[in-house]
Amino acid sequence: MKTFFPLFIAFSLTMSAFAQEKKHSYDVNQALEVESLVPMFVTGGYHIGVGYRYKKFRARASIINGGSYNAETAGIKNSSKDFKRHYKTSPGIFIGYSVWKNLEIYSFVEAHRFEIRQKATDVKKNMRSLDFGGGVGYQFFIGKYFYIQPAIHVYTRKSKSLDFDGAKYTIPNVDISPVFRIGYRFWNKTKQ
Repeated sequence: MKTFFPLFIAFSLTMSAFAQEKKHSYDVNQALEVESLVPMFVTGGYHIGVGYRYKKFRARASIINGGSYNAETAGIKNSSKDFKRHYKTSPGIFIGYSVWKNLEIYSFVEAHRFEIRQKATDVKKNMRSLDFGGGVGYQFFIGKYFYIQPAIHVYTRKSKSLDFDGAKYTIPNVDISPVFRIGYRFWNKTKQ
């Protein structure tokens, strides 16, 4: 799976570069899009996002549940090998700006609820975290409506800890995570 995912992304990006139409997907005044982080379904979770684009700006609302995905590996500091961190159902709001064609930078806030599991004892505890961050991604259109959007996210949060009968879990203050969305633009109004 670790080898398949990067190869799939590279293949998709190459194919979508040839599939761009003459009427460019970034030539829109308004658009309504629905998208999903597909890997969440592979791990038994889900993700859905709905976005509205007005010229170069886009606002999105999303909800995520990571299933068995271990977010602990995304931490760049203080990540623990003794614990797993799973996304439970959590909402988020994203505000983005297209800086060039379909290259978008954005900021977000997500009200994450994590389930922290100690591996040795299988004890589970919940932790809430208000995560702020930013991302950069590119929408590659395949045809007129369907797109894929690889991106990179940086999450920041306040320090928090949980006690597991003497073993202390501290959530990383920063996560860096690659993301891969598929989406569908089901309505748009093009530029005149």
